Amino acid sequence: MNGMDAQNGQGRAEQGGPAEWREHQVWGPEPGSPEWQAERRAPGTGAQQSGSGEGESSLHAEATRLLTHLTGRADAQLREGQYEAIEALVARRARVLVVQRTGWGKSAVYFLAAKLMRQTGRGPSLIVSPLLALMRDQVAAAARAGVVARTLNSANAAEWDSVQEELRAGAVDVLLVSPERLTNPTFRDTVLPALLDSLGMIVVDEAHCISDWGHDFRPDYRRIGAMIRELPEGTPVLATTATANSRVVADVAEQLGEDTLVIRGALARDSLRLGVSPVRPPTVRLAWLAEHLGDFWGSGIVYTLTVSAAQDAARALREAGWDVATYTGGTDPEERERLEQALKANELKALVATSALGMGFDKPDLGFVIHLGAPSSPVAYYQQVGRAGRAAASADVLLLPGAEDRDIWEYFATASMPAEEDANGVLAALEAEGVLSVPALETRVGVRRSRLELLLKTLSVDGAVRRVRGGYESTGAGWHYDAERYEHVAAVRRAEAQAMLDYEAATTCRMRFLTEALDDPDPHDCGRCDNCDAQWWDEAVSDESRHRAREVLGGVGLPIEVRGQWPSGMTNLGVGLKGKIPPEERAEEGRAIARFTDLGAGQRLREFLSPTAPDAPVPDDIGGLCIRTLKGWRWDSRPDCVIAVPSRRRPATVRSLAANLAAAGKLEDLGDLQLVHDTGSPDVNSAFRLRDVHAAFALSPEQADAVRGRTVLLVDDVVVSRWTLTVCARELRLAGAQAVLPFALALRG
Repeated sequence: MNGMDAQNGQGRAEQGGPAEWREHQVWGPEPGSPEWQAERRAPGTGAQQSGSGEGESSLHAEATRLLTHLTGRADAQLREGQYEAIEALVARRARVLVVQRTGWGKSAVYFLAAKLMRQTGRGPSLIVSPLLALMRDQVAAAARAGVVARTLNSANAAEWDSVQEELRAGAVDVLLVSPERLTNPTFRDTVLPALLDSLGMIVVDEAHCISDWGHDFRPDYRRIGAMIRELPEGTPVLATTATANSRVVADVAEQLGEDTLVIRGALARDSLRLGVSPVRPPTVRLAWLAEHLGDFWGSGIVYTLTVSAAQDAARALREAGWDVATYTGGTDPEERERLEQALKANELKALVATSALGMGFDKPDLGFVIHLGAPSSPVAYYQQVGRAGRAAASADVLLLPGAEDRDIWEYFATASMPAEEDANGVLAALEAEGVLSVPALETRVGVRRSRLELLLKTLSVDGAVRRVRGGYESTGAGWHYDAERYEHVAAVRRAEAQAMLDYEAATTCRMRFLTEALDDPDPHDCGRCDNCDAQWWDEAVSDESRHRAREVLGGVGLPIEVRGQWPSGMTNLGVGLKGKIPPEERAEEGRAIARFTDLGAGQRLREFLSPTAPDAPVPDDIGGLCIRTLKGWRWDSRPDCVIAVPSRRRPATVRSLAANLAAAGKLEDLGDLQLVHDTGSPDVNSAFRLRDVHAAFALSPEQADAVRGRTVLLVDDVVVSRWTLTVCARELRLAGAQAVLPFALALRG
């Protein structure tokens, strides 16, 4: 249980404890039973007596009694601040914000308070929790502690009916849901109203997500603030987080209500030994990690900033003999659960993970956290390293920053900001046509699916649209683009990014730096980090490890998958293409050297093809990568001619690529396709991208004659959506080409 073991050192519910925990009698009689009624009438017993000094003493005694059963230790005692929060929730029905370090025992507060409320006859408590991993851990921990906890989430849809039946029967103490579940029409309209009628309390876990200023702000969390404001007076609310500075604390407290009790403690983690390595190339960082992973005690987490970096790093570590696995946002829910359990059981040395493995993952004896690339703020970094050393005397935390970090921060920062033009387009479409699904909206506005979904969440939270069966509808309330607010948020993000660079360069105590970033009321030097003491890791990297890492990262040749279906709704955009793309009009599977986000060749390609880099012929080292990629390509028929996609941004690069490949392979160079009209920006969704490139390319009569019956190598610099290559390949196939093989320097992704 997140933080449960912190009550009493090494004693943990997971280690066993009396089997009676699973029986109701350890918590007292079942609410509503004759025994329960008699206990309520008995003087001086039960939480209902908490309105006086004697009642307060009784509430404290009952909370302590429950804690002893929770932990399995007769000497367990509530920590400073825990009873204060419990008393405010149970006895005074107050609103409370708890800001305490990871492992302090925040979940103990809400499980004990929920059980105490049930003993007084109140209904189940609703816990809003951000991640499935966190829900799984909390449900399991609650069961061990005698708390009946259930969840409604995307991974247990088969159980929804039985969970709702248990709720109606009054058999549930705690219901855990995601913030996204609150916007689900069925849950919002059928489950939530009945739940709120008899609610014990609402708990908002990882409450920093409510705030614009939080390092992990989520639009769906803002809906919680609106829901809290609509609650009946006297409904207890608890918000908890370990990662909130003063700005975030003030913002969250304001959303909870003006009388919110804030309980804030010291955030320093004395068990962590922090360090920062100098910026080094990806190959050197991976070589070092493969050689020195055994220097770190136990099992741990290796964080990366992108999915492809996680895949590269895991591959390099496995090649070096380490038992590791990859964990990203694309990992299936069942596989995530299996990997989490494998790490907890020390069956893996490490999970190589993106931030998808973050809030809620609880392994108290996690021995280390290593970052290949820095998170975008000290607060986000503190949140991730807080996974380590919860119930261990010492855990190591090492940051291996990369030169590419800033570009990645900028990408994610801009991706999360709504654009006024896009929002107005969505609202206009909904007001004109009524309910529209997300795919239908994609054909009305040019926003990519992930950004469109984020924009709809923002508009929904702001009250401009409403999620209903079949999609979204306009509420008619209108929407104002708050440019000042978004610029302020962007400025805060830039300041956080600079603070992360300052952390890397700091010569003072690293733990003090992190806790001061969180406005800790009692920052102090740790005496253990590389600045307080000395560099505690061996920075040497052998030539053998460097060579092995180069071999792993030196791999080239990623598939460019074939598009086989036109986007739906193209007739709305004036394009008469629909359904499947006929096989005789398709390209074959193509090849690119690497992705920009890969740790190997992708880094060199990203540097050469950067928007700020000058247009130039392909240099020899990248030309060598091209030849290696072509040599490893097992095509059915060898190309015998080359044609290039015309480029306005990098004409010299693309023309030199085509000419050099033609010369190296003794292929006929047919020049560039003819550009009929401008193709717009690639940063739109599939429907709009196809609209922009449809009929944009043509062959000259001479080119059409030359490709007939031949296999064509179609070359471009960067692949974003694949629609340019799909449309160009179709033109070549319609002209009689036997096959078209797309080739590009890089995939952007």
